[in-house]
Amino acid sequence: MTRAPHRLPRWQRLTLYVTGTVLLATGALWLAVHYGRSDDALPSPLEPWSMRLHGLAGFAALFLFGALAAAHIPQGWRVSHRMRWAPQRGTGLALCALVGLLALTGYLLYYFAPEGVRAPLGWLHSATGLAVLLLVLVHRRRHHRVGHSK
Repeated sequence: MTRAPHRLPRWQRLTLYVTGTVLLATGALWLAVHYGRSDDALPSPLEPWSMRLHGLAGFAALFLFGALAAAHIPQGWRVSHRMRWAPQRGTGLALCALVGLLALTGYLLYYFAPEGVRAPLGWLHSATGLAVLLLVLVHRRRHHRVGHSK
């Protein structure tokens, strides 16, 4: 059985899903540990380790997104135009924008954000991560629905 020309190879999908899962899990762990402690408690040793793993997975995600930008996105754009899959294009464009926002807010949090901006920027980064998860599910569902409607 051959796969659709715009569908990612299985190894790429699995790598993206594992990387995304690690990103979500380590981000959620950090949020739970950081905001779940009382103000007088010492920071948990899980905080720096969850951020180290989160950062490592972030680099892997940026690399994988670069691979998508080189192959899947241009090919999907051509196929979606030919097959009139406008919703697929819309979710793909939104994913690109949100991933860019994640990279930017992650960079700012790590290297630049002054203390007064850190918390709101962190919440924006977290909300954007959840939005990416939801949009990936929508993008994948639209692909599945459109691919089986013929």
